[in-house]
Amino acid sequence: MADLNSLLATETAAADGTLPADALPEPRSQGKLVLRKFLHHKLAMASTAVLILIVLISVLMPIFWKHSYQDSSFPSFAKPTGEFPLGTTQVGKDMVSQVLRGTQYSLLIALTVSILATVIGVVFGAVAGYLRGFTDSAISRVTDLFLIIPQIAAAAILAKVFGGGTWYIVALVLSAFAWMPIARITRAEAMSLSQREFVDAARASGAGVTRIIFKHLVPNMVGSITVNATLAVAQAVLAEAALSFIGLGVQLPDTSLGRVILENYAQLQTRPALFFGPFIVLVLISLTINFIGDGLRDAFDPRQRRMKA
Repeated sequence: MADLNSLLATETAAADGTLPADALPEPRSQGKLVLRKFLHHKLAMASTAVLILIVLISVLMPIFWKHSYQDSSFPSFAKPTGEFPLGTTQVGKDMVSQVLRGTQYSLLIALTVSILATVIGVVFGAVAGYLRGFTDSAISRVTDLFLIIPQIAAAAILAKVFGGGTWYIVALVLSAFAWMPIARITRAEAMSLSQREFVDAARASGAGVTRIIFKHLVPNMVGSITVNATLAVAQAVLAEAALSFIGLGVQLPDTSLGRVILENYAQLQTRPALFFGPFIVLVLISLTINFIGDGLRDAFDPRQRRMKA
């Protein structure tokens, strides 16, 4: 009987040109729409699964792996076997444990660089875009100055000057040359958002500059901030590898994928497993993070209607 009454009510409402409230689709929040679009991006989801697998292996496998990355008592240049799947290095270290340790440090450095560069870039960009005038000109000129400096060359010099070798020194040096693209993108968005009605309303209510920037502007830029922070991780992985490959990055007893590749570069022709093991992991990390960034960009783009593969 209840179903019949509900059907009659629906037909009556349809005849009047209106629909009952419970017949209308429930509106989705912006977060749910972004998540739905990202989950339908097949390449981004596959990349996320691969990256999570790499992280889990690099963190959990050393706990159960039988060889320590510090143990150098094994035969030099042992061939790949069940005992040593990737062989051993010239100094008698198990290559699998070296790759695992290098992956940990490379990801740690890249994540640190991404966080620091994003914070610096967002603060400078948002302040410049909102205040404009002299502040904008000063920050923009500093940003342009850093952009024209060769990143790897400057990072190599700073790493040498500040006694580089530990992972956090390398991360700080790379962060100093990674914030500029984020600052420029954030500045452009802040200039656009500062003309919106909600910013005028915040000014009228007596909100100060700091509150308007960090409570109104920055939350409305979360899409571009998330995408650029993700891509900064991939860029930091490659930058750290390049710095370590020329011998000015991470130093012993720490290690990274770039340093492992450097130590075994001479064996590329005779013992390719020693070179291609860390190299493939490095490429996989960079590719997966870039694909995840592409998926996030499409998910946050309101003009993107069709789900990409």
